[in-house]
Amino acid sequence: MGFFLVMKAEVVRTLIIMRRYWFATIIGILVGYGFLMMLISAFMTNSGRFKELTDEALSSVLGFIVGMFAFGIVGLFSQGLQGMARTGQLEQVCTSPHGLVTNFLARSFVSAVTSIFSLSIVLFLVTVTLKGKITATPGPTVALLFLTYCNLIGFGFMVGGLVLVFKQVGQIAMLLRMGLFALAIIAGKEIVNWPSLLRWIAHALPITDASICLKLVLIDGLGYRVFVQPSFLFLIINCALWTVIGISLFKLMENWSRAKGTLGAY
Repeated sequence: MGFFLVMKAEVVRTLIIMRRYWFATIIGILVGYGFLMMLISAFMTNSGRFKELTDEALSSVLGFIVGMFAFGIVGLFSQGLQGMARTGQLEQVCTSPHGLVTNFLARSFVSAVTSIFSLSIVLFLVTVTLKGKITATPGPTVALLFLTYCNLIGFGFMVGGLVLVFKQVGQIAMLLRMGLFALAIIAGKEIVNWPSLLRWIAHALPITDASICLKLVLIDGLGYRVFVQPSFLFLIINCALWTVIGISLFKLMENWSRAKGTLGAY
C-alpha cells in the first residue's frame, strides 16, 4: 500500500510538471529525435541516403538509446541519493513511514514510465523517418523496455547502497554507468562468438541481454518471437537475480549506515 501511495504522489507531481512545462517536454522529445537522426546520419555511407545505413550502424544507434536509458535509471540512485544527502532531503525521506526502498521504487518506476513513453515516441518518429529500417512492434518493444527497467533497478539499488555507506563514490558510479552505456552499444547477437568467460560475464550484467533483445525486435523484426530467444531467458533470470541482490544489499547498507549514524551525512 505504501508503494502505491508514494507512486500516486510521484505521478501527480510528474503530471503537474509536464503540464506546466509541456513546451519543454515536447522540445526535449524533438531534440532527442534530432540528435538520434544526426547520429544516424553520421553512420551513413553515401550522400545522406537512408538505404545506405547498415544494420551494424543501426545496432550501434539503438544501443546508444538503450545505454541512455540505463545511464538515467542507475543515475537516479547514485546522483539522486548524493544530491538528497547534500541538501538534507535524505534525512526527511528517512522519516517517512514507507522507507527508502519503497520511496525509491516508486520514484524510479514513475521516472522509467515517463522515459519509456518518451523513448517510444522517439522510436516511432525514427521508424517513420527510416521507412522500414526499424520494425517497432509495439507490444514486444514496450515489454522489453519495462523488463530493462526491472533489470536495472536492482543494479541501481546496489549502487545506491554504496552511496549511502561511502558517500563520495560519484566517480565510481559514473564509471559503472559509462560501462553499461558502452556494453549496450556493443552487445548484439554476435555475443555467441565471444570467448566463453567474457560471454558469461556479459550475460551476468544487467544491460547486455536487454540490448540484444531490443535489437532483435527493432532491427531483425522478430516481433513476439523474441520471447523464445535465449537472450530473453537470460533477461528474465537477470531481472529476478539483480532485483533480489540489489534490494537486499541496499537494505543491508542502509541498516549499517543507520547504525553508524551517517545515513543523512554527506
